[in-house]
Amino acid sequence: MDDRLAGDEDTAAVVEDVLVDLNGDRDAFEAWKNGASVSRAEEARFRNYNPRNATLESEYYAEKDEEAFAASKPLQWLWRQFDDTPLADNIEFALRFRQMLANHLFADAGDNLRLFKGISMTYGHNIELGDNVVIHDGVHLDDRGKLTVGDRVSISDNAHVYTHDHDIVDQTAVENFHTIVEDDARVTQGAMVRAGVRIGRNSIVGARAIAQEDVPAHHVAVGSPAKSVRVKPGFEDDAVPLDAGDRDRKAERKLDSTVPDDVDVFDEFGRS
Repeated sequence: MDDRLAGDEDTAAVVEDVLVDLNGDRDAFEAWKNGASVSRAEEARFRNYNPRNATLESEYYAEKDEEAFAASKPLQWLWRQFDDTPLADNIEFALRFRQMLANHLFADAGDNLRLFKGISMTYGHNIELGDNVVIHDGVHLDDRGKLTVGDRVSISDNAHVYTHDHDIVDQTAVENFHTIVEDDARVTQGAMVRAGVRIGRNSIVGARAIAQEDVPAHHVAVGSPAKSVRVKPGFEDDAVPLDAGDRDRKAERKLDSTVPDDVDVFDEFGRS
C-alpha cells in the first residue's frame, strides 16, 4: 500500500481497495460491482469504502486549502475506518500501519512514531510530528491552523490540542493559530492545549489541566487554567522563574486565513 500511495494511482481508489480487503468484503464487493443484487444496507457499506462518497466536518470549513484537503481527505478516511477494524487493536501491525499512513498524510512525520487507536484530526496535512513521538488513545489533534510537535513528545489518552479558536461574542467567527509542543514535553491524560499556545521543551501539562498560555521549558503546569507550580528537578538553572513575565503569547502565532467572497455561510445555531 505504501508503494501504491507513493505512485500515480488515484488515492481514493487505493483507499477503497484497501478498505474492502480490511473488512473481508472482496468477493461480495466484486459481485456487487458486476451487477449482483444486494440489500440497501450492503450497498451503503460497499459505497462507504470510497472516501468520495463520504463527507467530513472539516469539508465545510471555508478557509481550508482545497487542493491540500482533496489529497488528505482519502487518507484521513482510511485512518478513521481502519480504527474501526479488529486489526486496529493489533499493536504490532497497527503502529506500523499508522506510521505508514502518517508519512503520506501529515505535513511531516518523523521516525519511530507510536500512534495508538482513536486519534482524530481536522485535516492531517497541517500536522508536523518529530521523531519518537507517542500519541495515545482518543487524542484529538486539531490542525485547522498549524500544529507542530517536536521530538520525543508524549500526548496521553484523551488529550486535546487545538489550533483554532472561536470569538467570545460571535461563536461562528474563527481564528486559526500555530500551536507548538516542543521537544520532550508531556501533555498528560485528559489535558487541553488551547490554540496558539507553546508548550515548552521538557515541560509537563498535568492531567485534566487546560493550558491557556505558554508553559515555559522544564516547568510543570497543572490546574484549570494551568499554572506553573514547580520546575522539574535538575533543571532549575535552565528554567525561567515561576513568576516570570507574561506568558500569553498566542497573538504572535495567529495565522492569516482567507475565505472566498462567495462562500455560503451556515450558522449551525439557526440565528438570524
